[in-house]
Amino acid sequence: MNRNDEFYKALGGLMSIPSVAVDGDAEHPFGVEVSRALDYMLNLCASYSFRTGRVGKMMGWAEIGEGDELIGILAHLDVVPEGSGWEYPAFGLTRAVVDGEERLYGRGICDDKGPAMMAVFAMKRLLDSGEKLNRRVRILFGCTEERGEWVDMELYKKTCELPTFGFTPDASFPAVYGEKGILILKLTMPKLAAGVDDIAGGTAHNMVPDACTAVRNGVTSRALGKSAHGSTPDKGENAILKLMQDIDCPLASFMREKFGMTCDGSLIGCAMSDEQSGALTLNVGVIGVAGDNVEITLDIRYPVTKKAEDVTAIIAESCAAYGVSVEVEGGQAPVYMDKNGPIIRALMEVYREETGDGTEAFTMGGGTYARAMDNIVAFGPMFPGSAETEHQKNEYMTVADCEKARRIYEKALKRLNELP
Repeated sequence: MNRNDEFYKALGGLMSIPSVAVDGDAEHPFGVEVSRALDYMLNLCASYSFRTGRVGKMMGWAEIGEGDELIGILAHLDVVPEGSGWEYPAFGLTRAVVDGEERLYGRGICDDKGPAMMAVFAMKRLLDSGEKLNRRVRILFGCTEERGEWVDMELYKKTCELPTFGFTPDASFPAVYGEKGILILKLTMPKLAAGVDDIAGGTAHNMVPDACTAVRNGVTSRALGKSAHGSTPDKGENAILKLMQDIDCPLASFMREKFGMTCDGSLIGCAMSDEQSGALTLNVGVIGVAGDNVEITLDIRYPVTKKAEDVTAIIAESCAAYGVSVEVEGGQAPVYMDKNGPIIRALMEVYREETGDGTEAFTMGGGTYARAMDNIVAFGPMFPGSAETEHQKNEYMTVADCEKARRIYEKALKRLNELP
């Protein structure tokens, strides 16, 4: 079996596992399927003579090399729910020619199973080369990244060796030196006051919902939208907000007046920006009935120089007049690194050598494991100008981009190992 065949066979096996993180039990903290994905990767790495380890039942790692310092690669094996409208199997790896380009389809090909497997094979390539490694390279397999509850990483940090520096292959090239803060809010309105019998839309706070259904007085109303990543809501079409434009009830009035069809927080009063990272974004990700209440989940990405508590206070005050309460469900502080530091410089050099592209390192609204530990930068796998399909139906990556990213990761590990 040649190198490419081996890679795609291994990747296909991983992507066939529907590893959406859920509430599990002591044996399978994030569900059976996530545990299956972790077992699969640890067994694969062991077969390549990597050293492997587990962090309780929550996550695992695989390592090569020698030395006191540790280069970390922070990846995750859980994925967002598949959503609806796929033209290819969501859980599997489909290779197809579309619009004249060869593509790889499947949930997680971009985020983050594809990049995780690229990193494993970059490590394998380095190990097989016989080159002396002055540092150890360890890939961490997180298992609940998409839910924003990084209890797996918290346990790792408490019980295991921390990387000296490294990257997470879970964003875009060339490199990300800053990430906006993340704030997850739950808005609650009594169902009687809302004026709906039932309502359901969205599957995850960090996805733009592509469908929403409401029932009022026995009449069902529906709206369809276009999914996108919750950090870039302007690239989708929010079905919850669309439906609110077409129905008449107190809930819809509140949603129209405080959100409309916007995603910048302007109607609810929290629009803000800074020079370092740009403008705040707001995604109305999920709506549903819980007991006697209607609950709405917001995913907010705020600028690196702003504070989560200030955003929360503004929204709470704006909602109070409608009888809507606001509760913080979760969040993560911003990340801001020196883009001229040695780690980012080394990664940028490799990227430019491989691509010839002079694009500068940048900041973004997405949240990656770069927030989990010090001296970690988001690095790939998506290229400037490529389609952004993560968290959407028919998630895909071109074969050409996949192969290019693999070469960059291989060279990056070699370059990081050579840093003084």
